[in-house]
Amino acid sequence: MASSRTGPGRPRNPAADAKILLAAMEQLIEQGIERASMENIARRAGVAKMTVYRRWSTKEELLAEAIEAARAEIPDATSTGRPASELPLTIAELLPYWGEVLADSRFRLLSARLIGAGPSHPALLAAYWEHHVLPRRQRARETMLSAQAHGVLDPDADIDVLLDMLAGAVIHNLLMNPEPRSAAEISDYLGRLLRQVGFTIAAPA
Repeated sequence: MASSRTGPGRPRNPAADAKILLAAMEQLIEQGIERASMENIARRAGVAKMTVYRRWSTKEELLAEAIEAARAEIPDATSTGRPASELPLTIAELLPYWGEVLADSRFRLLSARLIGAGPSHPALLAAYWEHHVLPRRQRARETMLSAQAHGVLDPDADIDVLLDMLAGAVIHNLLMNPEPRSAAEISDYLGRLLRQVGFTIAAPA
């Protein structure tokens, strides 16, 4: 994270930002949204409460960014720099990494906390949707449109529906299945899912 200014005064400290985001994520995973207060997060991060409030005006904004910071560790096919014509190769290389992340019980619990926030904490879902989901979705949409143009994705596929199908299938597999699954099993599932919706990626050896 780059150092930045949000107003007059000293620039933000990237190290402090990272500690606060990590503390927020851990607090959310371990104790849920209700107990993940700005005070508790500041205490866990070892910073003053005002340090947190100078960066994020609400708990929902902080938690939304903390969730996105955790997701940012997942390799993204849209950020590899490869042309869309090589998307099948990119996906094949990334599948094992995606499997490792989704097999992590912390990521599973973090996702459950976020989805469960809707009824009692709609502001958290709104902040996450507006500032993180929509930009990520737009990047994915542009990549898929380019993939269609290069013939590596069904040209008749409805991109918006396809994105919903992929997200829904992953959430269902991640949260509804009570049995823990290995990274290899999840990677295999993701590969079959992507081929099912029209990606021309090679089957694993």
